[in-house]
Amino acid sequence: MAKQTKKKVKKVVLAYSGGLDTSVIISWLRENYNCEVIAMCADLGQGEELAPLRQKALDSGASKFYLYDLRHEFVENFIFPALRAEAKYEGSYLLGTSLARPIIAKYLVQVAEKEDADAVAHGATGKGNDQVRFELTVKALKPGLKIIAPWREWNIRSREDAIDYASQRGIPIPVSKERPYSMDRNIWHLSHEGGDLEDPANEPQWDMLELITPPEKAPNKPTYITIDFKKGTPRGINGTAMDPVSLVEAANEIAGKNGVGILDLVENRLVGMKSRGVYECPGGTLLYAAHRELEGVCLDRDTLHFKQSIAYRYAELAYYGQWYSPLREALDAFVTSTQEMVNGSVKLKLFKGNCTPAGVVSPYSLYDQELVTFGEDQVYNQADAEGFINLFGLPLKVRAIMLDKAKAAEDAPKRRKS
Repeated sequence: MAKQTKKKVKKVVLAYSGGLDTSVIISWLRENYNCEVIAMCADLGQGEELAPLRQKALDSGASKFYLYDLRHEFVENFIFPALRAEAKYEGSYLLGTSLARPIIAKYLVQVAEKEDADAVAHGATGKGNDQVRFELTVKALKPGLKIIAPWREWNIRSREDAIDYASQRGIPIPVSKERPYSMDRNIWHLSHEGGDLEDPANEPQWDMLELITPPEKAPNKPTYITIDFKKGTPRGINGTAMDPVSLVEAANEIAGKNGVGILDLVENRLVGMKSRGVYECPGGTLLYAAHRELEGVCLDRDTLHFKQSIAYRYAELAYYGQWYSPLREALDAFVTSTQEMVNGSVKLKLFKGNCTPAGVVSPYSLYDQELVTFGEDQVYNQADAEGFINLFGLPLKVRAIMLDKAKAAEDAPKRRKS
């Protein structure tokens, strides 16, 4: 970026996490843009790491600091819709970071409007997905707002360079060259990237885990938990109604103690490369497992199969940063319609990293024991199956007859010659 353009920026709102990247960005923006920097932080369930951020941001040169408690909105309006959709990127990743970025960017835009700022900034690298998620949200909500992405401009080329930059300026940072993991934490997950994880041949070292007990150290007896749903949304645990935040926190604690929710994944980033990360998603693993079981008894076959086909696309939209796209909103309307009768309770058995179904009950269950029993019944005439099979197999029969006729026609001249 040309220096003349930089001088035009007077006030920037930075999406601030207190991590390595945003810790050095405040100083870098002031040095390179000669601008006022306002730090905005979203409480999405990071816990105790939020406490020192206000003073740290101000000490680093920020003129103001905003902290929004967005946990309820995050769970209710971002996490639970993805759960109802059964959205998992590439069939595994529960979108903990993907879902967090659009809500952070939403409030980044709001602070920029409140402060009459010229621009917003983020600490996402030029190699990652987060740059896309932040910037597509800004474009969707405030298209004229300037976006600054320091990782695409500065001379810092590695996390080691960023650590040196911070050290030279006395900026406290939460990582070191000895423990260089890049971590992102919220109420839904904790991700670990970088360091020895960059080589997929390396087994993860379980001392990195913060939310989950290593499975081999989990209790020697199974734990049972019941998740209660209303319209596809978790609303209680073990018969006790709970608000969204408390419910996810409780699920995290129970699953974490039992070693449930560790995902070691090589995923395809939107920018084209593969990356490897270890994700801790204890509560989410329970809730997805329970929701899947409940849908299995409450949704008819055609609806369930079609919904499964769009779950993959829904996850891609979230992963690619297209949360505020018309397609995601349209898919959400479909999903919401399918969840009207997804009500009931699911029991799960947790044991040393495993999460298995242990029973499901719903007043809207389509499972009819009298229909499927191997014993005598009065509602199903097994002789009816013959007519069904004849009609269902008719296309196959017609094709086979056609092939026989075609082969006979081809062989006729050969027989006459012989």
